[in-house]
Amino acid sequence: SEDKEMLQCLQKNAKERSEASANATTSTTFAIPPTSTKMSMQELEELRKKLGNVTASSNVPQSAEVTRKMLRDRHNKKNPTQPNPVFPNWVYDRPALIGDFIIGTMPLPAQEQALVDDLLFVLVGVDGRDITAQPVLGRQNRSFIVDPTLDMSIKELVNRVLPVASYYPTNTRFTEEKSSFEYGQVNHALTAAMRTLMKEYLILVTQLEHLHRQGMLSLQKLWFYIQPTMRTMEILASIASSVDKGDCMGGTTLSLLHDRTFNYTGDSQAQELCLYLTKVASVPYFEILEKWSEFMVEEHELQKEKIQEDYNDKYWDQRYTIVQHRIPLFLQKMADKILSTGKTHHTIWIRFVLYTLKERAYVEQIEKSYYYASKVLLDFLMEEKELVARLRSIKHYFLMDKGDFFVHFMDLTEEELKKPVDDIVPPRLEALLELALRMSTANTDPFKDDLKIDLMPHDVITQLLRVLAIETKQEKAIINAFSFDYIVKWPLSLIINRKALTRYQMLFRHIFYCKHVERLLCNVWVSNKTAKQHLSGFLLPVGLQQRLLNFVQNIQYYMMFEVMEPTWHIMEKNLKSASNIDDVLCHHTSFLDNCLKDCMLTNPELLKIFSKLMSVCVMFTSCMQRFTRSMKLGRELNRLSLEHGTMEGPPNQSERTEEQEKKRLTSKFLAEHVDALQSDSCFEATVSKFDSNFSTLLLDLLDKLSVYSTNDCEHSMINIIYRLDFNGFYTERLERMAIERSQKAAA
Repeated sequence: SEDKEMLQCLQKNAKERSEASANATTSTTFAIPPTSTKMSMQELEELRKKLGNVTASSNVPQSAEVTRKMLRDRHNKKNPTQPNPVFPNWVYDRPALIGDFIIGTMPLPAQEQALVDDLLFVLVGVDGRDITAQPVLGRQNRSFIVDPTLDMSIKELVNRVLPVASYYPTNTRFTEEKSSFEYGQVNHALTAAMRTLMKEYLILVTQLEHLHRQGMLSLQKLWFYIQPTMRTMEILASIASSVDKGDCMGGTTLSLLHDRTFNYTGDSQAQELCLYLTKVASVPYFEILEKWSEFMVEEHELQKEKIQEDYNDKYWDQRYTIVQHRIPLFLQKMADKILSTGKTHHTIWIRFVLYTLKERAYVEQIEKSYYYASKVLLDFLMEEKELVARLRSIKHYFLMDKGDFFVHFMDLTEEELKKPVDDIVPPRLEALLELALRMSTANTDPFKDDLKIDLMPHDVITQLLRVLAIETKQEKAIINAFSFDYIVKWPLSLIINRKALTRYQMLFRHIFYCKHVERLLCNVWVSNKTAKQHLSGFLLPVGLQQRLLNFVQNIQYYMMFEVMEPTWHIMEKNLKSASNIDDVLCHHTSFLDNCLKDCMLTNPELLKIFSKLMSVCVMFTSCMQRFTRSMKLGRELNRLSLEHGTMEGPPNQSERTEEQEKKRLTSKFLAEHVDALQSDSCFEATVSKFDSNFSTLLLDLLDKLSVYSTNDCEHSMINIIYRLDFNGFYTERLERMAIERSQKAAA
């Protein structure tokens, strides 16, 4: 009877349990609202959520209890008369009794030993029985699943050790991936250093496994032994993740390691580890830096033979350039010096350089190499290539240092320079240049054969104002297109490059045009001598001509003796103390820039006024030459008559008297002719207009010079005022203009 009661009780409990599960299943159903009414948005959203919940619940595997009920019902339908056997509840509540391994049911010592065994596997990247790794996507950190039935105290210790197990796969993935040749030698060196540390880590795990086999390794001991390694593995994993995220290579990798080394200043162990990694990773970088091969310096293909054709100094400025993102932080300050060193010597003689937190160690090596390479090239240019002698030769011709040469040259080419550009025969000019060089003191110059003639497509004013505009209308007058050029070979072209030669040409053309205007004014003075002997009213144009000549001569004297000569001596003095090629370039460029600035060639306003003053001088000479053509004709007739007398023999007394009478009558006729021209109001008005225009422009120039010398501290330009206004002739008018300007500014 007890067995029957027991059986009935078990059947009743099973029936109640099955009904409860059936109710739980049917409770997930829901009522669909009638279709006759429209569903609101809120009802539609609730329906969507319920459908989603049903779909999700349908995907969940059924519990063993529900499965058993379904199988029991199926059996009852087939055999309704045959009762189903029912097991007691403890069969299902205590699964360990039926052979299923549950670690939570084991004693604590057994749990600990099982977990130690699992941890030793997980620490080297192998799944354990109760600790399994979750799959990862991409470069995520590895996470683990621990059996939930584990004792909480043991589980806490396991969770402390598991971060080391997550760092290990991150480091191994990094070392395997970055060992590929695409990632560069710096990353290769870094992975080699990390692989060395990982080897020591595996040795530690092997030693722990040996202790475990001997039964001498508890979970607490494992945690104690693994703690020092945990910090190392964490730093390695952090560096690996940062390099991966930033796609770092070369200099960027070294910059990252350098930052980490400094960031761990308070943690000596971490800083020592990062210092070790940075030292090892920087070894290939310094080896390549020693050869000046790649990373921070990029080489461009340029031919030395075409340097003379390039306007810019491309070989020195663009052949080698710095790539900023490839420069490590600890070499940032020395980047320009490394570039200059390599450009100078093409090989940086750095030996035994290792990364260190003390920057002075490798800074001294780089500076030593820099000074050595600079001295080698500087000595080569100064002694073997005679750089200073070359510069003096250029100064002779472009800055008109040889005065007798230019007198001979301008005398020989006077007729040629009057022709249009289209009628010029360049070989003839070259021959005249050669003749002038041989006839003057320039014949002693060993580099005179490098001087050439160059016909420019534009005048110097256009060149300066338009900054070498190529599409400029070609000049018609040869005097405006004439210039010198100079042949400079490698490696002197590093200093005397196309930029420098263009500046020399600007200065030369400016002074040469002033010389040309001076010769025109002097020719007018020579032509007017005959008329001055017989005309008292000819003093007005003569006085104006003298003012124009005084202006041009004083401007020339200022440019040549107050600007160029002192600046040249300063440059020569600086070149003697220069220690590298960059200093030479700087001093030479500074010399040319100062000459251009002090000669008013860099200021558009002053340049335009000066150009107008030169135009007034040229137009005045043209006007005066028209009035003196008859004088030239008279002199020619007089010369022919004298030659005629000489050909027939020495003139007698009567012939000599006759010739003197002809000369007197000719001079009188010419004077009367000029007097008739001067009596015309047009001539006097023209001369007065020239005088007025020149005075206005000169006052404007002096006023502008006064303003610039005061406001812009261009004190050298004030010397022009002292020269042009040496007797105070323009002082009163300048003061009046200054007062008017101040009144306008106050208003």
